[in-house]
Amino acid sequence: MGESWRTYRMIAAMWIRSTMTYRFSFAMSTFSNFTATIFDFVVIVLMFSQVNGLGGFSFAEVAFLYGTTSTSFGLADLAMGQVNRLGKRVRDGTLDTLLVRPVPVLAQCAADRFALRRLGRITQGLLILIWSLVILDVEWTAVKVALVPLMAVCGALIFSAVMVAGASFQFWAQDASEVTNSFTYGGNTLLQYPPTIFAQDLVRGVVYVVPLAFVNWLPALYVLGRDAPAGVPGWVAFLPPLVAGLCCALAALAWRAGLRSYRSTGS
Repeated sequence: MGESWRTYRMIAAMWIRSTMTYRFSFAMSTFSNFTATIFDFVVIVLMFSQVNGLGGFSFAEVAFLYGTTSTSFGLADLAMGQVNRLGKRVRDGTLDTLLVRPVPVLAQCAADRFALRRLGRITQGLLILIWSLVILDVEWTAVKVALVPLMAVCGALIFSAVMVAGASFQFWAQDASEVTNSFTYGGNTLLQYPPTIFAQDLVRGVVYVVPLAFVNWLPALYVLGRDAPAGVPGWVAFLPPLVAGLCCALAALAWRAGLRSYRSTGS
């Protein structure tokens, strides 16, 4: 772990120095990233200009759901989003270059072309989260206050684990980035809305199969004083750290299995 973190930090720092060489370009690309992602929330604003509630949830509650998942996904996308390019590396054989270096391959894949502009996504998600906390009508307790940052961190770990697991699948599929995106970008969009507007089978799927509901639905509903979906007990709101740890462990096993199965391009 120490070697992986050192490798990741050094490669990311190299790309950050390269990015900051052109500061105006960095500022514009970050602003563009912020603007492009904020349109997801604009859709919600326009929706609530026509209705008073969505699936029984108020505008402030939906904004809270949006802010929590967007912040988590933004952190994961910044830290691990580059692993989605693994399929291209497998197809063109450039993964071999990483294998001959005496440092962890996953750290190299994750930090390669580190995109600091993705701070725009994190910023907009965090701003909406803070704004929603101000306007929410919630009886705050110490436990609920602690759950908010816990959601952001554990949610980022869960999304990161899904990204790594999806990248691992590309060792065999070689071109399955869109499958991964359906769980990452698609999962982020799903979690921006209340679980009450979706079919129960879909809700059960993100609780019991791909546990994206632990990113924000389950802990967020506890904070909002609402019942957990899919008939799960209320105490599962406190399981995101355990679920995040389990997801990371399974993703690590999948990565190891995929890496061991790699046989280069044969050229």
